Amino acid sequence: MAKRTTAPGPRDERGVLAGRILAAARTAFAEHGAAGTTIRAVARAADVDPALVYHYFTSKERLLDAATDPPQRWLESVARTWTTPLDDLGAALLRLMLGAWADDEIGPVLRAVLQTAAHEPSTREKLRAIVERSLIGVSQLGTDDRDRQVRSGLISSQIMGLAMMRYIWRIEPVASMSEDELVAAVAPNLQRYIDGDLSG
Repeated sequence: MAKRTTAPGPRDERGVLAGRILAAARTAFAEHGAAGTTIRAVARAADVDPALVYHYFTSKERLLDAATDPPQRWLESVARTWTTPLDDLGAALLRLMLGAWADDEIGPVLRAVLQTAAHEPSTREKLRAIVERSLIGVSQLGTDDRDRQVRSGLISSQIMGLAMMRYIWRIEPVASMSEDELVAAVAPNLQRYIDGDLSG
C-alpha cells in the first residue's frame, strides 16, 4: 500500500484537507474542550500529519478560533426566523435551534462553542457576540429597545439552557425527548417572552 502524502498539494486538495482538519477539530473541542484537545489528536482523527495542522492553522488557539466560527448559512437562517409572525415565533425559534444542533455542520460548531466558552476567553467573547448580534440584535420585539433586549435575552437564555441540558450535559429525560415534545413543553415559555406581560 502506497504511503499517504501530507504535502499541501493542489489548491482544491488543500481545501479538502483543511476542511477535514476543521471537522475533526470541532468534534474534538466539542467532546473534550480546549484543554483536552491536542493537535496530535486532531491530526490523528483527520488522518493527516500534525505538521499539516500547523501549516494551515499555525497554533491550537487559531484552530479553535476557526473551529468555532458559526457557518454563515446558520446566521442567515437565524435572521430569517426572527421575521416569523409573532404568534408562531416561539415554536419557530425552538425548531430552528433543534434543527441546527442536528445539522452535521452546524451542530459540532455549536457544541464546540458551548463546551469551550467557559474556559477560553476568546470563545466566550465569540459566544457573547453571537448572542448579542444574531440572537438579540436582529430581534424586533418589545415596545422600546430595553424591552426588546430583555425579551430577546430571556429567549436566548432559555434556548441556550435547553441546549446545554440536551446536547452538552445530555441529561435525561430532556436529552431523549422528541422535537415535538420539546416544542409543546418549551415553546409556550418562549412565547410568553415574545408577547406576554413580563411585569408581574
